[in-house]
Amino acid sequence: MRRNLTFTSISVCLVLNAVIAVSNISWAQEKVAPTPADLRPTSTFQSITDEKQRSVALFEEAGKVIQHPRCVNCHPATDRPLQNISMHPHQPPVTRGDGGMGVPGMMCTTCHGSENVPVIGQSETIKSIPGNPNWHLAPIEMAWEGKNLGAICAQIKDRQRNGGKSIDEIVEHMAHDSLVGWAWRPGEGREPAPGTQEAFGELIEAWARTGAACPL
Repeated sequence: MRRNLTFTSISVCLVLNAVIAVSNISWAQEKVAPTPADLRPTSTFQSITDEKQRSVALFEEAGKVIQHPRCVNCHPATDRPLQNISMHPHQPPVTRGDGGMGVPGMMCTTCHGSENVPVIGQSETIKSIPGNPNWHLAPIEMAWEGKNLGAICAQIKDRQRNGGKSIDEIVEHMAHDSLVGWAWRPGEGREPAPGTQEAFGELIEAWARTGAACPL
C-alpha cells in the first residue's frame, strides 16, 4: 500500500510538471556544484580577541547556510515557497495555508513524503522529489527572503518572531532538527547547503556562547 501511494504521489507530481511545461514554465533541475562549499570550523575564529567581533564573525560564517537557497526557499517573504538555486516561485503554484502545510487540494504532502524519492526514467528534468516527515513552510514571521544577515539575526533572536524559542532552543533546532538537516541531504539533482549540519550547529552554538551578537 505504501509503495502504491508513493508511486501515485510521484505520478501526480510528474503530471503537474508536464502541465507546467506545456505552459512554458520550467521546473528544470538546478545545476549542482561539483563539490559543496565548506564552512570554516569554530577554531579558526579564536584569534579574534574581541568577543563581540568574534560572535559576529561566527554568525557571518553560519550565514553561508542561513542565506543559502536551501534554507531561504522555505522562509519566503510571501505565502508561496521558492524553488531551486534560482529561488524562483514554486511550481506548481502552491500557497502557505494553515500551519504552512498548503491548502486543501494542494497540500505539501501531495508531492512531498517522509523522505526524498528518486525519480528514475520518468522525467529529464526532475531527479528526485524532496521529502521529510515534517515538510512545511516556516511561519511568515520567520521570513528570510530579501533580508540582510543582520536583520535575519535579529529575527532569529526575537521570541516574538522565532516561535517563542530561547537561544538554547535555537541552537538545538539548528544543530539537530531533521528538517533543517534536509538542507545537506536534499536529494539527487540539488546542491546541498555548505558544510554539514554538525559544523553549522557548532558555529551557531559558539555564536550563542559569545553573546549572540548580530552583524550590522
